[in-house]
Amino acid sequence: MPSSSTPAAVARTRRVRCVVAAALVVAVGLAVHLAGSGPLADAAGDALYAVMIYLVIAILLPRASVWVVGASAVVVCTAIEVFQLTGLPGAWAETFWPIRLVLGVGFDARDLVAYGAGAAAAVGCDLALRALDERRGRR
Repeated sequence: MPSSSTPAAVARTRRVRCVVAAALVVAVGLAVHLAGSGPLADAAGDALYAVMIYLVIAILLPRASVWVVGASAVVVCTAIEVFQLTGLPGAWAETFWPIRLVLGVGFDARDLVAYGAGAAAAVGCDLALRALDERRGRR
């Protein structure tokens, strides 16, 4: 009987979980964007954005450490936020509005805190799932 804990099987399981989670995060993020308003909704949207970036990186690199994926998500989110200072995302959003959802349009340093919180939450969930898998594997 083949082992379900081979590196390839673990990577496949992580990738599938991340794809499912990404679909849920996009749905919740769009709901927050469309129905929410104010600073709390803004922070929640930014945190969900970081979770989405985390999931994309984990899908692309399913064998990467959760810490590497988490740090990478913060770096990518920070780079995108700083890129907003160039004004290019805002100009692009005027001709193709979905750019606003992907790149944002205006720099806000408070977003960096939300990105850190979102990435930390994603790391915590990923670690919790791994611990649960290990407990189940020992039974």
